[in-house]
Parts: sequence; C-alpha cells; structure tokens
Amino acid sequence: MLPNISRWQCWSILVHLDKDDPPDDLVLAIAEIPDDRTRESLHEKDLPRNWRDAAPPPDPARFGDEFAARSEHCVLLVPSALVPRESNCLINPAHSDFTAILFRETEPLDYDPRMFREYPRGSSKAR
Repeated sequence: MLPNISRWQCWSILVHLDKDDPPDDLVLAIAEIPDDRTRESLHEKDLPRNWRDAAPPPDPARFGDEFAARSEHCVLLVPSALVPRESNCLINPAHSDFTAILFRETEPLDYDPRMFREYPRGSSKAR
C-alpha cells in the first residue's frame, strides 16, 4: 500500500482556501491502492524550475493530462509543492486497475478554526 499521505493532501487544500470564508463542507476521502497496481512517478527534476511558485506555470498540469491520456498506469505520484519529498497521488479512473482500489467511506474534514484566524505579529498566540 502507498504510505499514509493524507495529511499532505489536507495541507495542499488548506493553503489555497480563503481565510475570510473557510468552507464548512470539506470531506476526507481515503483510497487504499494495492502495491501491485501500476504506477508512474514524476520527479522534481522533471518539473519547471518555478513549479512551486504561488502562481505556478500551466506546464505542470500538462503532466497530469498526458498521464491520463496515455492510460498506461493507474496512479501518478507527483511531488507535493508544500513538502517536495512527499507525494500527491493522481488516480486515473479510466485505467483497468482502478477497480482494484478500495475507497473508504468519506468523512467530514474538520480543521482547527485557528488556521483561519489572524494573530498580530509578535503575538504569543501566533507561535
């Protein structure tokens, strides 16, 4: 099975949320992907130099599009922009191995509301 990487996906979502309008309808969906399913890995060296920028270039999206179009593998592991040594997992639902993936029941994604609170600089609460 792939390592438990759900915490990184949560961060990947949370950094893009509007602090003034935090959502109340996020869910956590966990998939168990058997080790023998086909997978491809995209490495940081394959990405444009500025792929981690706040407004990344459109090039990285091309990798996912090409992965899905080729349909050679069920899973594409891509470096996380937040923690590059960790991976995000793209799953191709059109691939024949998709049916071997076990999807657990979704659950509400409850986050700590302090993540959306602003603290004055230098405040002990900001630490």
